Amino acid sequence: MDTLCPHCHRAMRWKQGNLFYCEGCCKAYQQFALCPDCNKPLEKMQACGAVDYFCQHGHGLISKKRITLNYAEDK
Repeated sequence: MDTLCPHCHRAMRWKQGNLFYCEGCCKAYQQFALCPDCNKPLEKMQACGAVDYFCQHGHGLISKKRITLNYAEDK
C-alpha cells in the first residue's frame, strides 16, 4: 500500500523514521498517528520490534488497526 502525498496525492518515498518525501511537491512530510476516538495525537511506543500506540487523553492503548495516519509538512 502506497503512502500518498496529502497535497498532490502521488506516492511518497520513505526517508527515515516517520519522514516521507514527495517528488511531485519536492517536500518532506512527517507521519503521525491520531486516536480514532478523540482525533488527538498518539504516543508511539516501540519495544523489541513491536509498535503500540497510546492515547494520553483517556483512551489508553489503541490498536494499530484503528489508528488514523496523517501527514504534516516537515519544517
